[in-house]
Formats: sequence, C-alpha cells, structure tokens
Amino acid sequence: MTSGAEASREGWSRRRFIGALGGTAAVVAVPAPAATPADPGSSRTTTPEPSAAKAPAPGTHRTGKAAGPRPLYIGTYTSVDGGGKGIGLATYDVSTGQITGAGTLTGVADPSYLTVHPDGRTLYAVDEQTAGAVTAVRLADRKVLGARSTDGAGPCHLSVHPTGHWLLSANYTSGSVAVHPIDSSGALGELTALAKHSSPQPGPGQDGPHAHQFVTSPDGGHVLAVDLGTDTVYTYRLDTTKGTLAEVSQAHTRAGAGPRSLTFHPGGRYAYLANEVDDTIAVCAYDPATGALSIGAPQSSGSTGSATNYPAQIVVTSNGAYAYLANRGDNTVARYAVETDGARLRLLGTVPVSGDFPRQIALSPDGSLLFTANQRSSTVSVFHVNDSTGQLTLAGVPFASPVAVCALPL
Repeated sequence: MTSGAEASREGWSRRRFIGALGGTAAVVAVPAPAATPADPGSSRTTTPEPSAAKAPAPGTHRTGKAAGPRPLYIGTYTSVDGGGKGIGLATYDVSTGQITGAGTLTGVADPSYLTVHPDGRTLYAVDEQTAGAVTAVRLADRKVLGARSTDGAGPCHLSVHPTGHWLLSANYTSGSVAVHPIDSSGALGELTALAKHSSPQPGPGQDGPHAHQFVTSPDGGHVLAVDLGTDTVYTYRLDTTKGTLAEVSQAHTRAGAGPRSLTFHPGGRYAYLANEVDDTIAVCAYDPATGALSIGAPQSSGSTGSATNYPAQIVVTSNGAYAYLANRGDNTVARYAVETDGARLRLLGTVPVSGDFPRQIALSPDGSLLFTANQRSSTVSVFHVNDSTGQLTLAGVPFASPVAVCALPL
C-alpha cells in the first residue's frame, strides 16, 4: 500500500491552485446499453456564525411545501488562508431557501467533501490532507466518532454503499480508492481494500492517476471510480461481506478529457460524466449485468468561452427530467432536458450562480431547491427549482461561508 507521504503532491497542488485562483446546443445520444472498533471521539466545539441575509418571497418554485428549518452542512478547507475552522453548521428554510448559520463543528481537518449515511444518523467527511483520512460524526449530538486513514493523499470524495455497511473514498493525489467498514453506531473500521489506478498511463498533461470520485451504481451491483489523471472510469465489484474490490471493467474518455464526476439517471441505464479538463460532458450507457460503461461523444458544458471553464458536478432531478451542471470559471449552472429515457441530454441554457467558482452542487431531498458551493467567493447560493420547466430562480442573497466547497442539505 502506498502511504500519503510517498504520493505525488503535484496533482493535489494543482487541485488546490485551480480552486484558489481567484441557448440551444447540439443533442448527443448514445446507443442503448447491453442488456472493527472505532477510534475514540475527537474534541469539537461550536462557534457562532453570522445570520443569513433575508431572501425574497419565493416565485416559481414548488408550492405546498411546509416551511421550516432543515439541516445544512458545509465543507471547506481549514488549511488555506481565509478558510473555515471545520464543518459549517446551518439550516435552510424549505419554502424560501434562506440559510441561517448555526456555528462550526471543529476537530475535522480540511473537510472538503461530505456525505451522510442512508439512515441519516451519521455524517462522513474527507480529511483532504497529505496523510488522508475519513471522519465520522454522529449527528444526534455532533460527536466526532473518529477518523481512519485512507492510506493515500488528498482524499476528495466519499460515498456510502446502499447497504450502509461500507464507506467508499477516492484519494485524488495518490490515484487510489479505499473501502472502510461502517459499524452499527456509524463509526468506521480500518480499511478493507485499496485499489491503485496504475493502468492505463496518465493522460496528456497529467503527472499520474487522480481518483476524483467513488460511487455505487443504482442497481447496487458495482462501484465505479472516476479518475481524472488516467481519463478512465473503473468499475469494480465490491464483496459486501469482506469489503474487498475486484476490477471488472474500464471505460476510457478521449485523451485529455479529465473526467471528474459521474451521476446516474434514476432509470439506472444511463449516466452523465463531467469532464473537467476539456470542458465537456458526456452521456454514458451502463450495463448492470457486467458493470460496463460506454462513454458517448463529448458535448457542450454551456460555457461561453469568455473564461477558462472547469465543469465540476452534475445532478439529476429525482424524476429524471432535468440535469444540472456546475461550471467553474463560467460561474454558471447549465440546465439540460433529459430525453429518450435518459439516453440524451439537450442543453436549455445557463444561469449565473451569483458567486465565483461553483465547486459542487446539490438538490434538497424534496428537489425544490438547488445549492451551489462557491469556492472563491466563499458563498453558498440557493435556487428554487421549477417543477415543470426545471428553471432555476435565485433565492435571495448568497450565504457567506469561508471557502465553501461542498453544501450538503438534508
């Protein structure tokens, strides 16, 4: 296993550097697819945050939603100038989209990406440092349950397997993916698998593999790792008894695409891939039987070309009708109509995020709101989502949060 100290630091530096620097389009379709104890809890404190600016009355968002505060967790970098002190704590109003600060959970270093357990009781964060780790937080009392090493450097993404028994994480700098067991309390055990992306060779301009995401397919049969450095999406079969990984397939983008984020359509037969380096997205066909992914032709991110643009993340509405792409540099969210049961994306237009460098986006659980974490402007913007058209309407003044790189609404 490769230690964090042995991993290349150049890729991680590039990742930090990119973030710190301060219509109608062609329709593209793809062919139909072939058929252990936890560590002791760490100390934590809560500090106050400024209250949110008032948002105007909602306009074109969903009606019939009961107003009330819901939890919002905000990821940041703690080791950069102007960064946060830990995981930002806030609430949001379901009806208006207004965010109100509620303090900071300290004791977690560089929590740049967050996710929650399927049962809603435990929050997980990456510790995006040279000696990478993942941390579990019990939400009932916000107790840090402990951290476990990812045996790699710069972990930047994590997700929970649908069984709730395994945490999947991606080490960006090391170009590897890790698996940790989750016990009944939500705490993490020592890692059970580490897969290093040694083949194929790095793409143009890359110094090595750079795993950027590790997720489970909708059918639960496979886990997929997106690697920006090798222009590859790796499919593994996860042994849900032992927590081990076996590679079963590779899908390659065109050279230099730099794939970053993969999101599945609710139908489970198609997925959408955001390519960071060449500023494109692609529709992919997925075969649940084999885990094979077929990557379609690249298409527009919706960026205007007035600034260098790095597509960040795609989200899809729960009914599968619309998809949204965060554009860093263009500072917009692109809106796509999803057609032909998921096999086709049609660009409808873009909307400014009212911030700088939207690193990550997320839909609220009911789908009525979309959040953008704007890294360079240190803000979180909220949009009302129109049920019928998918249009986004800004819900008031963005919420100030230091170096916001992830917004997780629950």
